Formats: sequence, structure tokens, C-alpha cells
Amino acid sequence: MSLFVQKPTQPTARATPAQPSGRFSAEKKPISRKVGGHPSHWQNRVAVSGARRIVNRELAPFSRQLSAMLRAGMSLIVGLTTLEEQTTFAPFKKLLTSIRLHVEAGNTFSDSLAFYPQVFDALYVNIVRAGERSGEFAVTMRQLGDLLESTARLRRKVKAAMTYPIVVLCVALIIAIGLITFVVPVFGGMFAEFGAQLPGPTQFLLDTSAFFRKRGLWLIGAIGVAAFFFVRWKRTETGTRRIDSILLRLPVFGLLTQKTCIARVSRILALMMKSGVPILDALSIVARTSGNMIISEAIFEARATVEQGSPLAQGLEGKACIPTLMVRMLAAGEKTGQIDSMCVNIADTYDDEVETMISALTSLLEPLLMVFLGILIGGIVISLFLPIFKLASIVGG
Repeated sequence: MSLFVQKPTQPTARATPAQPSGRFSAEKKPISRKVGGHPSHWQNRVAVSGARRIVNRELAPFSRQLSAMLRAGMSLIVGLTTLEEQTTFAPFKKLLTSIRLHVEAGNTFSDSLAFYPQVFDALYVNIVRAGERSGEFAVTMRQLGDLLESTARLRRKVKAAMTYPIVVLCVALIIAIGLITFVVPVFGGMFAEFGAQLPGPTQFLLDTSAFFRKRGLWLIGAIGVAAFFFVRWKRTETGTRRIDSILLRLPVFGLLTQKTCIARVSRILALMMKSGVPILDALSIVARTSGNMIISEAIFEARATVEQGSPLAQGLEGKACIPTLMVRMLAAGEKTGQIDSMCVNIADTYDDEVETMISALTSLLEPLLMVFLGILIGGIVISLFLPIFKLASIVGG
């Protein structure tokens, strides 16, 4: 969502309600919003407390419930008031109050949402605006809620699949460091009394333990500093692009990332086109919400070819990050004039593939991680007991 600041040549003719105090703070400069070529009115960009939780947990139910009320014959004001009264999350309640005040002051619902870009991004606002224009506002809100829920569900599954091995590896690392730092030195003192030469694995373990005890704090500090600079670099455009490129090239996880992004892009594009958003505007918004900079760049390049009169499939053809199946299905949809329906089919196809990959990956990783954990911890324990076994064999001999 692009925001630009400029000086107004004349006052706005549209009334703007006073912003609620407390958790909502508006910027002082008037901001004009221009997304997808829609000329906008003057408005203040308002910061929202708890925006992340609202987006992740409240937005999909809100969209569906508002749709149900509108289809039942309630007015928008009554629907917003009802949702405001039943909401228990305080920041979201205040947000709904503010939106209702904007609508009561004469703003359209989409323009009222655009005051809060932290919660309602360009995708959400433009789909709502298209629904208002088409006269299918209630249906659009339901479809928007379904889209948000589908996207969140897929994101949770991918996150769970990627989180599980990381958690197991971290637990294994913590256990290993604990053994090396606190248990190994006890055995080291006992072995020193023997005065005998220790087996190679045991000596290596003792040396590692000594290093951690002497240099452990320095090592932790170095890792912390490196992590700090890595996070800062990751937030730059260069860092984001580099990491997204690496993610797509990873074995297994790269394919999972690609299919997840393609499913999301296809479903969003389908909904925007069904809602009547122009193809060029839809592609601009889809590119910004793909979740991967490499895929975003490919979509922006395809948009440029569409702007010149070429088919979308032709613009995506030959892009390494775009699957051939998607290109061919889009080409078929463009020939039949049903590109929105074909995008839904593409999204469903890749959603199914992602779920299949996640199930297979989880089934494969569980035993592999258990084996790794056993080798790591078992190796440490065996290395500690090797001298005792050797001593027992000498005494027995």
C-alpha cells in the first residue's frame, strides 16, 4: 500500500470524525491514499494497538459475521454496533467504534477502513471497495472472510511443519550444552584421578566442556551480536530478497514455500477479479502480498507485460519461481475468459499439494529427529563411559 504526503490545495468536503484518544494516535500530516488508481479523500493514518492480533485472530470472524448481518437485512451501522458490543478484545472494540464513527460521518465503509492500514491493508480495502461498487457488498465480505481464514489455516500448517524440527533441534542443543557444561566436568575430575590416557572421543568432550566453561559467555555474546545484525540486515530490501531467494532454493522446504505463495497469490487474484478490481490493480496488490520478494518481482514483471497488452500467462512464462502448471492453467483460463475460476482451481490444487507435503514431511521428520537426538545425546553419554568400560576391562583382565 503506497502512502504519499502532500499539501492540500483546498479543504476536504467530507466530514471526518474526531479520532478516539488513548490507544489510537493519528499522524499530524494529512495523508492521501491512492491504491489501485482510486483517487482518495484526505485522511489521517491512525496507529492501532494490538494490530497484529486483530489481523491474525479477529479479522476473518469479523468479515464473516458482518456479512451474515448484512445478508439478514441489517444496516451497516447496526451491524458494526452489534459487533462492537459483542467484542471482548478492547483494542478491536475501540477500532470498531472509530470505524462506525467514520461511517456515521458520511464516509464509505472502504474509506473508513483505509484510515487503519495496520489492520486493513490494500488488499482488504480494495476488495471491500469493489464490493461496494458492484452492489454485492455482503457476498464480498463473506468471500473476504473465507479468504482470510483459508490463508491463515494454510499459514498455520506451514508454520507448524517448520516449527517442529526447530523446536526439537533447540531442545537437543540445550540438553547437549547442559551435559557438556555441568555433567562432563564431574566425570573429568574423576578421570583426572586415574592418570591414564583417555580415549579420543572422551578427550574431545572434555576439551569442548573446558572451552564452554571458559569462553561460553563470550560465545553467547558473539552469537547475540551476530543475531542482532542479521535481523537488521534481514529487514533491509537486500536482506529480504536474499533470504527469500535462498528459501526458494532449499530442498523440500523451498518447494513448500513456493507452493504456499502460489496458492495464496492465486486465491487473492481470483477474489479480486470476481469483485471487479481491474487486472492491473489486482496484480499490483497481489504482488505485494505474495509473501516472497522473488515471486513478487516476477508478478510485477508480468504486470508490465499485461499493461502492454500481452496475456498474463505469457508474462509469467519462463519465470523460475512460477510453476509451469500455473502458467498453463492461466493460459487456459484466459482463452475461455474464466481466469477467475481458473485461479480458484490453481489455489485449490496447490493448497492440496501443500497439505500433502506437510503430512509427508511431518511423518518423515519425526523419526529422523528422534534418531538425531539419540545419536547426539547417546554419543555424549557413551563418550563419558568409555574410560570406565576400558578400566573395567583392564581390571577384569
